[in-house]
Amino acid sequence: MEWLNYHHLLYFWLVVREQGLAPASARLRLAQSTVSGQIRAFEQTLGEKLFTRVGRRLVPTEVGHLVYRYADEIFSLGHELQAAIKGQPISRPHRLFVGIADVVPKLVAHRLLEPALSISDPVRLVCSEDKPERLLTALAAHELDIVISDAPIPPSISIRAFSHLLGECGVTFFATSKMAAACRKGFPKSLDGAPMLLPTENTTLRRSLDQWFASLGIIPNVVGEFEDSALLKVFGQTGQGVFPAPSIIANEIEQQYKVRIVGRTDEVRERFYAISVERRLKHPAVVAICDAAKQEIFGLNK
Repeated sequence: MEWLNYHHLLYFWLVVREQGLAPASARLRLAQSTVSGQIRAFEQTLGEKLFTRVGRRLVPTEVGHLVYRYADEIFSLGHELQAAIKGQPISRPHRLFVGIADVVPKLVAHRLLEPALSISDPVRLVCSEDKPERLLTALAAHELDIVISDAPIPPSISIRAFSHLLGECGVTFFATSKMAAACRKGFPKSLDGAPMLLPTENTTLRRSLDQWFASLGIIPNVVGEFEDSALLKVFGQTGQGVFPAPSIIANEIEQQYKVRIVGRTDEVRERFYAISVERRLKHPAVVAICDAAKQEIFGLNK
């Protein structure tokens, strides 16, 4: 039987966690050459490279990310064992690693993920935000449990994963009170020539909006384009223009950004997906997310 060298695993885990060989060596009170040599020995035992060098930084490889996740679980269990021996209460949450596409509004992501924290078994959410392509690569490498996105897996990405539709909704337009009052009458024709804040052209929502505007003969005055939907709303809050957002978070946007509704349309649809490597979802937190989205947030089953 082959045994895992837990000293080597600890050195590797600390280098990743401390984001460098020098800080990890300082924590271990060992010379950097010693820690580096032990990690090389660990790589030889596993038969895999765990790090690649990017400039002066050590970055985990795909295998390195996988090993780190297991190491994190192993050393968390070790701390629990010590607590159990001392008679301390133990509440070990299940970790749910979630990738959130940067085009998904933060308020939508919160609404979708919140049910995971309400299930009977405790859950610790570990969320990261990035471009959908990079998140899907991480999903394929089993670094993430699910990816929340506004689009299914594109045909150009050849990974084995499944897109689960969480729901869809229309789009609502917002502006400051004065601007909303001026644009509300005659909506949506009133948007013709109106100052507009829009997502960037590489987003699904922007393409749908452009098609809708064209079908109605509307030419908005685009004064700003944003990848970050939160930044878009901040500009809208200060009166720079009218901006769109998914209708399911209309109330939250009005309250948080102190803006008013200009008008709504169901002809432009926002869709949201949970992408996983499983055809049938099994993780209880993921199941809770999907069930709540379909039954409560989007009401697909009503």
